[in-house]
Amino acid sequence: MSRERVSPQYGDGTRVVAAGQPPAVAGEPFRPGPVFAAPYHLGPDTRFYARNENPTWSAFEQALGALEGGPAVVFPSGMAAASAVLQSVLRPGDRVVVPSDGYYQVRGVLAEELPWYEVVTVPTAEVAGWAGEGGLAGATLVLVETPSNPGLDVCDLAAVTAAAQAAGCLVAVDNTMATPLGQRPLDFGVDFSLASDTKALTGHSDLVLGHVACRDAERAARLLAWRTRTGVVPGPFEVWLAHRSLGTLDLRLHRQATNARALAEALSGHPAIGGLRYPWLAEDPAHDLATAQMLRPSGVVVFDLADEAAVDAFLAASRLALAATSFGGLHTTVDRRARWGDAVAPGFVRVSCGVEDTADLVADFVAAADSLGSRP
Repeated sequence: MSRERVSPQYGDGTRVVAAGQPPAVAGEPFRPGPVFAAPYHLGPDTRFYARNENPTWSAFEQALGALEGGPAVVFPSGMAAASAVLQSVLRPGDRVVVPSDGYYQVRGVLAEELPWYEVVTVPTAEVAGWAGEGGLAGATLVLVETPSNPGLDVCDLAAVTAAAQAAGCLVAVDNTMATPLGQRPLDFGVDFSLASDTKALTGHSDLVLGHVACRDAERAARLLAWRTRTGVVPGPFEVWLAHRSLGTLDLRLHRQATNARALAEALSGHPAIGGLRYPWLAEDPAHDLATAQMLRPSGVVVFDLADEAAVDAFLAASRLALAATSFGGLHTTVDRRARWGDAVAPGFVRVSCGVEDTADLVADFVAAADSLGSRP
């Protein structure tokens, strides 16, 4: 099945297996190995130097473009992807709007490395209403993250995009938690869909990567030029690993979401746990918007334990939870987010559900929670 034959009408499982596949050639592998080269033999085509182009990147970018619905550019990390959008769009003095409750490093890079922009921060749950009341007047770019990391609030993309277009403002969406199988921001008229592919998209906790998909080819070309000039390029082996991992994305997301829902239902109301959020529970404040806007649920649940000591005790009592940051991998991880500077309670944890057997995972977490007793 060639790249050109990957129909958007196929199901998710078929699309992630087929996306970016070369035409079948007898005696050749399903997918060529990574291309390691700096210069190339000069000839009639445009490929001449590895900072400009690599066939391993191109195959993965074609796969991402097929899933996102617009041309994609791969970067060596999610932060590199976010930085590329910011720096390729903004000029000194421009106003940029970012979530006050999103990934903290985005605010950090703007404050410490790019201080010549005017930065406005707005909570994810409030940005749509704020934008609709004229908040984007004078802004060049609004970056939203939905669901937000780590709080799992959801932003109304249709409302933000409509307000941004009326104000002449570009829109970028951090789609890391959802992946293009869970949400397609470009379908809402968003200009940039970016992600840390380190997380759920590749899902094996063995590489660092990111990408940006664009609504139009001109903006993608600008990102390509920025990548080439700055030299912020990924390694071919990491990109090959990412493409290799993409084929199981549908399967992984399904099991992770199944586990997340089961955990959320089992732990909701537990006396040791407070503040549980999972937008696909009917009682969650983001439920209606998440189920209307997103294509499938995610594998992340958040909740509060009493304090840092309670988190340590929970992890000690669990046999399956691993203490680790990042999310979206095969293993279930627990991350106490206050250690990284997020504005959350000391016992706030983000649980990234892996692909373990659902019954085993639920039993393990309930037992660990039971060992804590009740919250003081």
